[in-house]
Amino acid sequence: MKQKVVLAFSGGLDTSFCVPYLMNEKGLEVHTVIVNTGGFTDDELKRIEQRAKELGAASHTSIDAVEEYYQKGIKYLLFGNVLKNDTYPLSVSSERFFQAMAIVKEVQKIGADFVAHGSTGAGNDQVRFDLVFEVLAPQVKILAPIRELALSRQQEIDYLKEKGFDFSWEKSKYSINQGLWGTSVGGVETLKSSGVVPEEAFPSQVIEQGVKHLTIGFEQGEPVSLDGEKMSPVELIHFLRRTASKFGIGRDVHVGDTIIGTKGRVAFEAPAPLILIKAHHLLEKHILTKQQLYWKGQLSNWYGQLMHEALYLEPVMRNIETFLDDTQQFVTGEVQVELRPYHFAVLGCESVYDLMNPAFGEYGESNKSFSGQDVVGFTKVTANPLKIYYTIHKDND
Repeated sequence: MKQKVVLAFSGGLDTSFCVPYLMNEKGLEVHTVIVNTGGFTDDELKRIEQRAKELGAASHTSIDAVEEYYQKGIKYLLFGNVLKNDTYPLSVSSERFFQAMAIVKEVQKIGADFVAHGSTGAGNDQVRFDLVFEVLAPQVKILAPIRELALSRQQEIDYLKEKGFDFSWEKSKYSINQGLWGTSVGGVETLKSSGVVPEEAFPSQVIEQGVKHLTIGFEQGEPVSLDGEKMSPVELIHFLRRTASKFGIGRDVHVGDTIIGTKGRVAFEAPAPLILIKAHHLLEKHILTKQQLYWKGQLSNWYGQLMHEALYLEPVMRNIETFLDDTQQFVTGEVQVELRPYHFAVLGCESVYDLMNPAFGEYGESNKSFSGQDVVGFTKVTANPLKIYYTIHKDND
């Protein structure tokens, strides 16, 4: 019997090349798997399945991992207000672990001897896939034909034609990777530091010119309603993306350090993540204490860093998630947001847990829990260690 390989399959050129290559050159029985984390429509999934069958895959499986991706990944990125380098909401990088983990389950289900993906040797995703496979399926050998053969795009096309697959492989000017938590956009402009990504590169174009107001409701940190209408967090994310993308909101360019040691630059469009993170953060600033906000920020930054660096399976991530869950106990309320072309603003919020309570005074206007003389004494005590220091070092520059 032929040995089996499970191939992470997207239907693009690289993974399409892998099917006949693994069948003909490696003598393997190829089982293709696509894991949807929010980036594919039902029609697209059907076309991808048809492509896999045409290429000769022994079986094709489509796995819906959207809800798991939200519950085990996105939710904590939102709780942590995670923006890599204060810019990027980890739109694509956070998906890969959930795709890889779902593929491992399929490997175990069919008893495959190999697992394969179409990553090249130039990006982060190869590390993310490999690491999950190494940890969760150490007995299975990893194959990455494009990386191993260092093939050009034209070489892949020529091989497929040689095997009788004359599909149209018109190269798009921009590489688009879409998922539930945002869309990345790569092109010639992102390969250099000074390139400006043009308007037409973004998948959503501006068709709204007015002003729109939204009210987002949160319960224990999770978004659960829009303008008073209850919906699941996943439904709300989809709805917010469709609404805000019409204004061209959520576009930016991220520059960061890759796992493999180089600097990387990518444009992205992530209206729902950016709006939700800013709205959630505003609510937290009203509800959490100074120390909660500070330490939460420290751990959240580490969480995002480890997620980006392919260490989602590190046990400390579960520890941080426990902390983040606990901080959200009272993060409940509504946040008002204004949308305009290319811009959004978080206007204000309401919550029964708001610590900006007028019973204790109004900043800059009145104090109701201490007197002016209390402030004099407080300031003297606070200043005392500095007075000692500067008395001792009065002759030093």
